[in-house]
Amino acid sequence: MVPSDDPPAGAVPQQPGPPSVQAIQRARRELLGLVRETPAWHWRGHRVDALGPAGATIWLKLELFQHTGTFKLRCALLVMQALDPGQRARGVVAVSAGNHGMAVAHAAQALGCRAVVVMPATADPARIAACRALGAKVELVPDIAAAFAAAAELERSGGRFLVHPFEGERQALGSATLGLEFLRQVGQLDALFVAIGGGGLAAGVACAVKQLQPRCRVFGVEPAGADTMHRSFAAGSPQRIDAVATIADSLGAPAAMPYSFGMCRRFVDELVKVDDDELCRAMALLFADGKLAVEPAGAATTAALLQQRERFAGQRVGLVVCGSNVDPETFARCLARGRAGVV
Repeated sequence: MVPSDDPPAGAVPQQPGPPSVQAIQRARRELLGLVRETPAWHWRGHRVDALGPAGATIWLKLELFQHTGTFKLRCALLVMQALDPGQRARGVVAVSAGNHGMAVAHAAQALGCRAVVVMPATADPARIAACRALGAKVELVPDIAAAFAAAAELERSGGRFLVHPFEGERQALGSATLGLEFLRQVGQLDALFVAIGGGGLAAGVACAVKQLQPRCRVFGVEPAGADTMHRSFAAGSPQRIDAVATIADSLGAPAAMPYSFGMCRRFVDELVKVDDDELCRAMALLFADGKLAVEPAGAATTAALLQQRERFAGQRVGLVVCGSNVDPETFARCLARGRAGVV
């Protein structure tokens, strides 16, 4: 009998290995002309001097200036560029409360593809409008569980390709291009902070950083009300949470997934949890010192650095500012909540 190459029943499928530096460099070339090289900004000011680590050199990777306002476009483009012409003609589908859907809609427009974005009816109206303005068909459903079910049906019945919001090798490659770009801009870092929702951003950034600068410590930042990766690290396997309870809705992934979990477990040195008050304070500080209007997820890394400030005195620290898609009313409420703690 010839042995089968198929895994035994019940076995966990083997995940692909981490992208090499060469693969990340190729991915960056694939994205040329389709994404912006976002700026790295040396953050200096009397407020951050008072509240941040003493004598530290802080660099912000301003990915909020990417097309569609977040890093997500890098990932969506790389995934969709790999589709064959027949699949592009059948179109793609995405499940999103906003940022991922906007990225998929923009990528579809750039690649001549048709996109459907399935969104919970509770999503920010501005994000729903943005997905439509970018050319996507938007389907509204009661909640995120219904959104995944509707997307799966579109995948089965219409032949559309499901562009996952964070899981997969090409998703990680997209995020890794951000890490590669940042280190080329700022040089050697002692520490780098990156937000974690599902883990795709942290997986890719950490993978690039650890291969290029092994001594740089990478800190993954989660909201206290969506600590999926903390629970997964503790259990040693991907875990789910019962409910998401944070203002950082972009970081509210209800479950970790095998590939991104494995990458984070390998390359992220430590996890940090921040609460909503800390997120609002960080948003207020970024606005006061840098005039940066970021969404709560975009302030997560700043919140973690302020919380851990004593550990990073005199060090060179990088913060990924991952997104800016927040409506004016929500931003104003967060600013009012956080500005009392800002000098």
